[in-house]
Formats: sequence, C-alpha cells, structure tokens
Amino acid sequence: MILEIEQFASSLRNAVRASPHTVTSYSRDLRNFCEYLCKGRTALDSQGGIEPDCLRAEHVRNYLADLLRRGSSRATVQRRLFAIKAFFRWRELNAGKSNPVSTMRAPKAEQRLPQVLNEHDTLALLEADGGRNPRTRLRDRAIVEVLYSAGLRVSELIALDWRDIDDQLGLVMIRSGKGNKDRLVPIGEPALDALRAWRAAMPGSRLADNPVITNLRGSRLTARAVQKMVARRMIPAGIDSAITPHGLRHSFATHMLNAGADLRSIQEMLGHSSLATTQRYTHVSARHLKEVYRRAHPRA
Repeated sequence: MILEIEQFASSLRNAVRASPHTVTSYSRDLRNFCEYLCKGRTALDSQGGIEPDCLRAEHVRNYLADLLRRGSSRATVQRRLFAIKAFFRWRELNAGKSNPVSTMRAPKAEQRLPQVLNEHDTLALLEADGGRNPRTRLRDRAIVEVLYSAGLRVSELIALDWRDIDDQLGLVMIRSGKGNKDRLVPIGEPALDALRAWRAAMPGSRLADNPVITNLRGSRLTARAVQKMVARRMIPAGIDSAITPHGLRHSFATHMLNAGADLRSIQEMLGHSSLATTQRYTHVSARHLKEVYRRAHPRA
C-alpha cells in the first residue's frame, strides 16, 4: 500500500496540482492509517504489507473510532477520512478498484470561532520589541505587518518574492495560495514601509526573484520559524492569549468586517473559494457587538 500511496501523492502533485501542504498532509495521514492496520494485523498480505483490496468500511470506521478514543479532535478525524476517501477514489478511477468508503461520512467538525486579537493588542504586537539584532527586528516587524495588513497565510508569506510586491500600487501578488489560485491583495503603507526598511538592511535582497522573508543568510524562512517569532513577540507585547500567525489573518478579516467591509471583498482578499468560509467572521463580529452592547447599555 505504501507504493500506491506514493503513486497517489505523485498524482496529486502532477495531475491535480494540489498544494505541497495538501500532498504532505494526505501522505502523512495515509501512512498513519497503514501503521494502525499493521499494529492490528489487519488486511496484511503474505509479505506483511497492507493489501488495500482487502480493506472494508469497518476497518476505516474502527480506525476513526480509535482516533477519537485517543483524544483526536473531530477536525483531525475528518481530515484523516478525507485523505482515505481521496486515496480510494483515485484507485477506483485509475484502476477500477473497489471503493469501500464511497458512502462513508465524517463526523461533523466542531464549530469553533477563529481566535482574534482586538485592535489594541494587534497594535501592541506590531510595535513590540523584536530583540537585539537590528536586522532581525526589521524583518520580524515586516513579517507581522504583512501578515496583518494583507491577511496572508504563513505559507503565502514565506513564498513571496520581491517581484510579487508592487509598492507603487500597494498590491501583493499571491502566487502560491491554497488551490494554486493567484490573487492580488491590497497592502497598507505601514507594511510597505516595514518591507522597504527590511530590504534596505538585507544585503543581496535587490534581485526581483529573491525571497522576501529570509534568515540572515538569505535563505527562505520556514513557517515554523515564523510561528516561533510571533510567539516570542507576545511577551513584550503583553498579550497572554495563544495567538498564532494565522490569528493575524483572522484579526485582519474581523477588523475589516467590523469597520464596514463587505463579505465578498473580504472573501476575495483572503482567497476563500466559498463565501461560507468567510461568513464565520460574521459570528466573531456579532460576538464583538454583543460585548460592546453589554458594556455600554444601561439595561443590557
């Protein structure tokens, strides 16, 4: 089955043109499924490998139930089932194999609201002391400014090259967004100023096809490094909530909505394929309004 998983991953990369994150996630989830089957001595062939043709829906149900018993969230279980269903659908279409999970449904995911910063805390995060190294301070300021100003995913931020930023028009071209959908996103002047300062301080960053967000050796920064930097910045900012870089994207959308931006425009800027995904920010906005009402109205 491992060989078929590799073939499936190759098909995702080349035929479907799925994002690298999707390919990696699906491959990891399918390998986890294989490990579970091996531990249970389920559907093994004569060489001890997994035989996909022997798998039945009950094997998958038992696997999902085991995940829930061990404390996995319903969102994780849902994602694992999506990977398994995609794999068997690929086998069905390419080799005419049976599909034991074609009618299986995933558990409904928890409806958790996005975690956001209020505008005061967002400003504190942007202005926080970024450490002793002057160039690192400039880069980290540019990172948080761009994440919040343009509402980018971390993967989109670290994929940016200097040619993608038009500082005259105040636009950023996102070329590696989810689903390989290019889009133009407005970016504010404070974020552009932070980018200009970082570029001026970083030797070798003048070429248009060089990465924007790098370490001090000029190599493209990883998503994990950005996550750690934002976490460190919380302390001098005096913020005790566990906000992530993606939380700045949520904050961007919520603050835009609170200020009167329409959902369609926010959907376009975030790169959501479905308006339903964007609509969850209306719940965050409504919660904010109820809190304002509770504090301000004498008979709330």
